[in-house]
Amino acid sequence: MFEQLGLIGCGLMGGSFALALKRAGLVKRVVGYSKSPSTTARALQLGVIDVEAPSALLAVSGADLVLLAVPVAATETTLKAIRHLVNGDMLIMDVGSSKRDVVDAARRVLKQDVGVFVPCHPIAGREVSGVEHADAGLYAGKQVILTPIERTLMAKLEQANALWQALGCQVVNMSPESHDAAFAAVSHLPHLVAFALMNSIVNQPEGREYLSLAGPGFRDFSRIAASDPQMWRDVLIANREELGRQTELFQHALNDLQRLIANGQADDLERLINRASHARANWRLSSGAR
Repeated sequence: MFEQLGLIGCGLMGGSFALALKRAGLVKRVVGYSKSPSTTARALQLGVIDVEAPSALLAVSGADLVLLAVPVAATETTLKAIRHLVNGDMLIMDVGSSKRDVVDAARRVLKQDVGVFVPCHPIAGREVSGVEHADAGLYAGKQVILTPIERTLMAKLEQANALWQALGCQVVNMSPESHDAAFAAVSHLPHLVAFALMNSIVNQPEGREYLSLAGPGFRDFSRIAASDPQMWRDVLIANREELGRQTELFQHALNDLQRLIANGQADDLERLINRASHARANWRLSSGAR
């Protein structure tokens, strides 16, 4: 059991983590801080946190567990804010959807103490944000990716593994580079395509009318376009190199289909559709997928 969780970012992800720890009996006290005082106050009102902190630094004062649940672009600033209270008795984790930028920030700021930081990416979430939607069961049964670096202390990595497993998660360890390459393909690109699709429709004069005719297939495909704009702005920019590679591959595949359609090459078009259909039919959703 942890004595105190210092929670920086009391929104959906951070709030759900705090509630999950409380429900599992893994923490005695939660001290929370958010950039918006109203968010912190609401988290206290809802019982997500036990104490409001006026700053990120004071949120981690006395904590043996720290969670950064902030946009990935705010990681470095947040680490700088708590740097003077970081010590070897702490376990520090994050929940960012990109990892190389987070790891680089931790190296720059924490320096010799970077070993206490275990980068994490829980494959969980919703298309809504805010502490009002925090849910103790958000992480249960989901996959959590840990991306330790060469200086990550083994004891801290084992502690992080045990913690997420105690919350009912399936834990996978991989390098930050492998993580960002994989999630550019299966998460970041699909979000980018969903954003582009919605914009391409609403930018047409008849777009609203077209949307009124859309059915379940469009609903399922476009669901992730409703995701938090600030979070996804930061993720897409942070992982722009890997996302660029995946975007190029996607454009090639789309161009191939467009060419076959334009030329009326029915048999070749069916062959590519069949390949995609077969791959999708044989794919199995991981326990951590959203």
